[in-house]
Amino acid sequence: MTNVSNEKVEKTSSSRGSSFFAPLVIVACLIVGFLIYNFVMGNPANFENNDPVNGHPLPGSILGTVYKGGIVVAVLMSLFLMTFVFGLERFFVISKAAGKGNVDKFVEEVKVLILAGKIEEAKTACDAQQGSVANVVKAALVKFSEVKKDGLDNEKAAEMIQKEIDAATSLEMPMLEQNMVILSTLVSIGTLIGLLGTVSGMIKAFAGLAAAGAPDQAALANGISEALINTATGIGTSTLAIIFYNFFTSKIDKLTYSIDETAFALAQAYRRLK
Repeated sequence: MTNVSNEKVEKTSSSRGSSFFAPLVIVACLIVGFLIYNFVMGNPANFENNDPVNGHPLPGSILGTVYKGGIVVAVLMSLFLMTFVFGLERFFVISKAAGKGNVDKFVEEVKVLILAGKIEEAKTACDAQQGSVANVVKAALVKFSEVKKDGLDNEKAAEMIQKEIDAATSLEMPMLEQNMVILSTLVSIGTLIGLLGTVSGMIKAFAGLAAAGAPDQAALANGISEALINTATGIGTSTLAIIFYNFFTSKIDKLTYSIDETAFALAQAYRRLK
């Protein structure tokens, strides 16, 4: 009971620390995105007459061309940085949750040990593997030993073991799923903000053409090109975000399946004992 309480305290403190991570990353990425936009892309050396406001980008200057996409580009740069940072953060957390070694091999090894009645050896394997799956499986093994000692009937024992697995899983899953909602949100808003920048850029391009009086195909083409930069940047951000999101979701599903598979093996092992 003391171990469970200590684990809950540890998970709670870890969750509180992680809750500050997301806002800090968002603010930091916004600041860095605007700094890149103003001082790297907006460097006067990228424009004719060293004039980022009125001068056209120098031929072949990609940074200058992207800068002309407008202030929305700074927001999109920030979103891209957020996607990258949260993607790296989830990669390290989920990799750590998988534990040491191959999860599939660990699950098969534990199942064999459980079905052979070698519960203590299975606990040792969990200690060696570590990670979220190992933590949940070990909690279930401890409960298995308790119900075996008490001599409960199959249904009651299976119910108690499942409750222990659910309780242990509820401690692990928030850590695995944290910040996933941010990645899923970036999938949507990346494209939407990109389209917003494109529409606003097109409005400015046609408004400038109307104010000039005479049609200027070069100016119109340049304005449309600058506006479409926002769409390209937004689509790139959303693409990266959806790749990260689907990759990590599949990893979490795999870990959850491993837990369920081991729980089923525990129930089978108990029935054989009876």
